[in-house]
Amino acid sequence: MQDDDFSLFRAELRGVKPLRDDRADTGKPKTDRLRFSTLRQAATVRQDEIKVDGLSDQFVIDVGAEDALYWAGNGVQEGQMRKLKLGQIPFEGSLDLHGMKVDVARDTLWDFLAEAIRREIRCVRVTHGKAARMDGRKPMIKSHVNTWLRQHPQVLGFTSCLPKHGGTGAVYIILKRTMMDGRDD
Repeated sequence: MQDDDFSLFRAELRGVKPLRDDRADTGKPKTDRLRFSTLRQAATVRQDEIKVDGLSDQFVIDVGAEDALYWAGNGVQEGQMRKLKLGQIPFEGSLDLHGMKVDVARDTLWDFLAEAIRREIRCVRVTHGKAARMDGRKPMIKSHVNTWLRQHPQVLGFTSCLPKHGGTGAVYIILKRTMMDGRDD
């Protein structure tokens, strides 16, 4: 029976020529999906865009490491600020700016606040730290955060946190709700 199988096999291969190369031609090369995705995403971002966020560094209010921060915008009720200061308004998001350079901290803070506002979050916490600088000057990130938050159009007010949430190294921030305009003013 084995001879029959072998002769049938040879009969089937009659006229078949052996391959010269041991590599198959698969046509065009496969697309590198990760690279393609990265290129497509980069194409949607305009490189010439200039980010204008309205946060000025022209005048920064220097604050001390242990200074408590407090600011309320026009029309913000004292009762709301009292609740914020006592930690009675729960924060739904948190950001830590420790160790960041000022320009990175600024962009990160702006993006964080934009996302919180988009999600209609009422209160967030930002940890800015309070480390004294090597040159003996006031804490840089804390001073900048104190200045930037006063300029942000969606920030109603802020105050230093309770010790369990970072004390004078962090702030609670109360945000304006855009979808419910008129309610927070």
